[in-house]
Formats: sequence, C-alpha cells, structure tokens
Amino acid sequence: QVQLVESGGGLVQAGGSLRVSCTASGRTFSSYAMGWFRQAPGKEREFVAAVSRSGGITRYADSVKGRFTISRDNAKNTVYLQMNSLKPEDTAVYYCAASPRGLGGQYEYWGQGTQVTVSS
Repeated sequence: QVQLVESGGGLVQAGGSLRVSCTASGRTFSSYAMGWFRQAPGKEREFVAAVSRSGGITRYADSVKGRFTISRDNAKNTVYLQMNSLKPEDTAVYYCAASPRGLGGQYEYWGQGTQVTVSS
C-alpha cells in the first residue's frame, strides 16, 4: 500500500503558474504509475495528467495539453504537476493517485487533495 500527500496548492492570478507536488510513502514508489486528477465544485472528477513508472511516458487531458507538465522523481518519491498559463476554469481540488498496474490500470490509491484557485 502507498500513502499519498499533496502540497503546493494555493491562489494564483490567471496567466500565472503553480506547481503542486505529491509525496508517497509506503511501498516502492517506482512500481506505480502516477496520475493527477481534479474536481471543481459541482463537477465530476476528471483526469488531468499521468506519468509512467519510469517517467518516460506522459499523458494529458486536452484541456491542459501544452500548459501543464507532469514529472516524477523516484529518488524523492514525488510526482509533480507544473501548471502554467492558468485559467479560472482550472480552479479545482487537485488529487494525485497511484496505479499499481501501470498507465492503463485502475488508480487504487488517492491523496487527500490540494486546492488550486485561479482568480480572473
């Protein structure tokens, strides 16, 4: 099992940048593909980005492609989401999640979330 803790959320103006982090404890971090999801008030949780176990493969939702970058540092048990050119519609609680079966697998472990608010 793995425990996930997000950090780095906050308030930023539209057009600004923010980086959120997720640090894992427990079993070997590098054995999990990692993903970021978000949920805005009154909306369903949606996929944002994912990265493979080694970090060599990444995937993005169309809405963030070209603006967000997911990366991981397996030596630090941490996955990052760099968010640039932020828009008010990016406002949400951002969650990291771990998939023990790789990028195509189900995300079985979730963090508690970190709030990102983008003001217009």
